[in-house]
Amino acid sequence: MAGFLWSSSAFDSKSGQLILVALLIMIASFYTGTLFGKNSSIYVSQLPSGDSSSLSSAPGNSSFSNKVQVSYRRTPLTIPETGMNICPVIFNEYIPCHDVSYVKELLPKLDLSRREELERHCPPLERRLFCLVPPPNDYKIPIRWPTSRDYVWRSNVNHTRLAEVKGGQNWVHEKGQLWWFPGGGTHFKHGASEYIERLGNMITNKSGDLRSAGVFQVLDVGCGVASFSAYLLPLDIQTMSFAPKDGHENQIQFALERGIGAMISALATKQLPYPSSSFEMVHCSRCRVDWHENDGILIKEVNRLLRSNGYFVYSAPPAYRKDKDYPMIWEKLINLTSGMCWELIAKEVQTAIWIKPENQSCLLHNAEQKLVDICDSVDDSKPSWNTPLKNCVNLSGPQNHKLPPRPQRQSEYLESLSTIGISKEKFMSDTLFWQDQVRHYWRLMNVDEKEVRNVMDMNAFCGGFAVALSTWPVWVMNVVPASANNTLSAIYNRGLVGAFHDWCEPFSTYPRSYDLLHANYLFSHYKNNGEGCLLEDIVLEMDRVTRPQGFIIIRDEESIVSRIRNIASKFLWDVQSHMLENEEKKTEPVLICRKKFWAVV
Repeated sequence: MAGFLWSSSAFDSKSGQLILVALLIMIASFYTGTLFGKNSSIYVSQLPSGDSSSLSSAPGNSSFSNKVQVSYRRTPLTIPETGMNICPVIFNEYIPCHDVSYVKELLPKLDLSRREELERHCPPLERRLFCLVPPPNDYKIPIRWPTSRDYVWRSNVNHTRLAEVKGGQNWVHEKGQLWWFPGGGTHFKHGASEYIERLGNMITNKSGDLRSAGVFQVLDVGCGVASFSAYLLPLDIQTMSFAPKDGHENQIQFALERGIGAMISALATKQLPYPSSSFEMVHCSRCRVDWHENDGILIKEVNRLLRSNGYFVYSAPPAYRKDKDYPMIWEKLINLTSGMCWELIAKEVQTAIWIKPENQSCLLHNAEQKLVDICDSVDDSKPSWNTPLKNCVNLSGPQNHKLPPRPQRQSEYLESLSTIGISKEKFMSDTLFWQDQVRHYWRLMNVDEKEVRNVMDMNAFCGGFAVALSTWPVWVMNVVPASANNTLSAIYNRGLVGAFHDWCEPFSTYPRSYDLLHANYLFSHYKNNGEGCLLEDIVLEMDRVTRPQGFIIIRDEESIVSRIRNIASKFLWDVQSHMLENEEKKTEPVLICRKKFWAVV
């Protein structure tokens, strides 16, 4: 079922006119089979001016009283009796911590030479919208995976600039009501598959592919529409793709609409929100990062993130062009990478590949020669969250053993978990628990598995929930709260991906990014954090990032679950309460919430 905000003057945000939310039961299929499966879409007509009485006479309609009105977060926090206000449709792409108008105010205080403006900048609480973010006009339930890899609805990401400037490189083309993604990129316009095969040949001297080279987790810097990641999936290679919200408008929104894991982020002045030694490959294809500037501080961040014997793939003009200042840039890159003891193992066509060997004696020698600075010993258990970049390299200890390939890697236990009280037995019991719970979830949601593709575990612990979903056609963003124990390193050791985040702030993603959110004791973790971290703040952010007809599964203390159940209807969520066993074999309440499909018309 789908609900619609219906008003003859719904765009008049100043008047705050009372409008109706009609829950319409109308089935209209655009396509069949792989595009939508059993999903339906809704046709809506604009009512004549001033005529709203016909709504109540339409059979099957339920009316709601939410208002379309710009509302900001106030202290003390209150939700109107009429339900959460609805933001005007012009805010349909609202990303609180990447708001262009707010960042413009900050520009005089930011280091533009280091692109600090591209990082997260969350406005003060009183300047954050406190209303439900609406979908754009003519929004449709997204096309389902795997068809969505190649086609998405044009109206869901109604921006043409990428097609205009990158169409010749086969990023994206317009095809009627659809966007078509041929699988190209700036340095692989003939397709990502051919490019990925070439990378495997370069690394293995034509004796194997990326998997045989030990690549199972990749960080794609400046990922564009994430076609590189999409075409790594057949090799069972998991990719964390990121790009800033910049002139390549909505590239991350395109990626997420396609069902490919991605988030907004930027390499500028802070560490990326990922643990050290998490990736076997960091990939940059014309990623618009000046690795050679500022004494190589950005490429030293790559060194932090790479595992020993991991690869840095660089496809950009300095690797092959001899004009302009490219030779100077290349020379600086060679000096920087040599100082970090990286080895250039291949250079052909438009690509150079380095390997980060496990060679501490080389680093110590180069430090004596003043070619590189060694970082002071650091506690790797501290989350990389709002941490300034360091102009030095870490001396990483030798790996105890080589990680197995996926999917065997999913059962890998990280020994350092014992220091935060997570034994191997606890780790295994958590894994088995979530396998059982996920089966219950699918039964209770009662939907076709194709209706869920993009999943976020908002308090992921050791990643057991994501492992339990590994046999379904989904990808999972595993989020570890920055104020919790650092279990994200263990999650990456299991061949999964994720990020640190503080849920007192909005996440770096577009509205309508996820089909399923899972919040296991998330609210109780933040219950004493005060303003900005109130239950209602987190629920509002959940609503923003969830797709229409998407699911939110909440487990928590009974008092918290009861509060959410009481306010769910004000957020235009349907909610069902169930009882399931927890890890101690005691029953606890579980909410299965579903966001209604509504729109401002």
